[in-house]
Amino acid sequence: MKRREFITLLGGAAAAWPLAARGQQPAKLPTIGFLGAATPSIWNLFVAAFVQRLRELGWIEGRTIAIEYRWAEGHGERFAEIAAEFVRLKVDVIVTSGGAVLAAKQATSLIPIVFAVATDPVGGGLVASLARPGGNVTGLSSQFTDLAGKRLELLREIVPNLRRLAIMANVGYPAAVLEMGEVQSAARTLSLEVATLEIRRAEDIAPAFATLKGRVEALYVCAEPLVATNRVRINTLALVARLPMMSGLREHVEAGGLMSYGAHFPDLWRRAGDLVDKILRGAKPADIPVEQPTKFDLVVNLTTAKALGLEIPSALLARADEVIE
Repeated sequence: MKRREFITLLGGAAAAWPLAARGQQPAKLPTIGFLGAATPSIWNLFVAAFVQRLRELGWIEGRTIAIEYRWAEGHGERFAEIAAEFVRLKVDVIVTSGGAVLAAKQATSLIPIVFAVATDPVGGGLVASLARPGGNVTGLSSQFTDLAGKRLELLREIVPNLRRLAIMANVGYPAAVLEMGEVQSAARTLSLEVATLEIRRAEDIAPAFATLKGRVEALYVCAEPLVATNRVRINTLALVARLPMMSGLREHVEAGGLMSYGAHFPDLWRRAGDLVDKILRGAKPADIPVEQPTKFDLVVNLTTAKALGLEIPSALLARADEVIE
């Protein structure tokens, strides 16, 4: 072969290499942008339930689907930043909960959004209605505010002479403000005096407790990522102040709080996997109704009750889904 012919052949082959390489690259996996409002340690059960349900439906992480995890670690100001990153990454669906849903919705009107937990999807402007969400958002309601009265009734079973109640809420988190309003309304119905502890950041928690100084007999904590992330600190301060504490999150009780009552979150996250499956197979969020909780948990910490000198009524213990000793 002549030298000139060889060089021409070599050049043509070199030009073809990138095309061949591109042809051998695997197709891009469908990608979920997972926006965690708290920390991985708090949400490990939720993530496990979600991923397990996807696996059962044929979506295996790393093989048939990719998941990009991002954690706000209780800092609500990071929601918009993470949502914007998912838009840049062009994920196929965003999965999140609570206040992060609105940030995701504001970031995109095109990428489907599934929320595993939302306090008031309609009132919070996430969907047009539960039956017909419209837009690019659907998910599961937690009914947090609807259960406020029930939580106070349960608290009064343990503290029958309860007259003065403190309510802690992150007033920078809309869902917590809604829940606080419902608790205040329920407290008025029960003729309870109320002191509100309004916080916006972790540094506000200790000073908020300092303002109580024996003024109340129990504490209700409105659930959201900031208080969930700082649950050990809150439980410790409540125990020092000898305040029985009620919350909607079992994580508070597992970390030393007295009692919680609310939707079974792992079940909500599992069912979120079903909604993601439908969307990845072509369904539109606008046509997928928002679902309601079907499982609720009453969790009681007997160790904390003993430390506070409280006796849990046997009837309440019989109704508890979990008793921590």
